[in-house]
Amino acid sequence: MGCNAIRRHITAQNIKLIVYPVHDREKAKAFYGRFLDAEPYVEGAYYVGYKVGNQEVGLDPNAKVGPIAYTDVKDIKSSLQAMIEVGAEVVQDVTEVGGGLFIAQVRDADGNVVGLRQQS
Repeated sequence: MGCNAIRRHITAQNIKLIVYPVHDREKAKAFYGRFLDAEPYVEGAYYVGYKVGNQEVGLDPNAKVGPIAYTDVKDIKSSLQAMIEVGAEVVQDVTEVGGGLFIAQVRDADGNVVGLRQQS
């Protein structure tokens, strides 16, 4: 599959979310709250999220890799398949993480992990 076919599946023009792995959620909240000059819009044991303009910055105390940049897609399953066809390795298959939000993660040939995100 060529680049044009991948663009048909992955239609986002820019990165909408970046998630940082953190070990100490409270220290990370203090650091990123100050760095972003923002309060979390969502805060839980598994995720802390900040909205900064059109960008979301997340903190994940359970992440094993990162940071991970996510791009928004219209059809996460076909976008994931398009990435597999160009050699991506699935790190996390399509998973609903709540509120109709689906994510998937893939690894490139150099070991970098990126994510796909679809809001239904």
